Amino acid sequence: MLDLVRSSLEDDKADDMVVIDLAEKSSIADFMVIASGRSQRQVGAMAEHLREKLKAAGVHGVAVEGKERSDWVLIDSGDVIVHLFRPEVREFYNLEKMWGVDLHPADGEAGATVGTA
Repeated sequence: MLDLVRSSLEDDKADDMVVIDLAEKSSIADFMVIASGRSQRQVGAMAEHLREKLKAAGVHGVAVEGKERSDWVLIDSGDVIVHLFRPEVREFYNLEKMWGVDLHPADGEAGATVGTA
């Protein structure tokens, strides 16, 4: 499922994608993916495309929160939780730091994996 998420976000030109391995940190999911879009419109489109691709792959019960405003959209597919942000909202919440990752998106490369994947 992680490969599907990465592929979908890459296709939609997501910026500063980071994958955090949660296996040793939490039981809520196996991975957390954090990425940015340049506008509310791009964030909303990325979320909708990902939801459609997960559904087509047979993933049931995909929950999407925040799509109405598209400043921060959460997509919970069970094993992979995806956070899509506008850059300034991502910087404000700084989820990477909350999960013990000292990586600023500008310092890392797109598609970086953090943790033991």
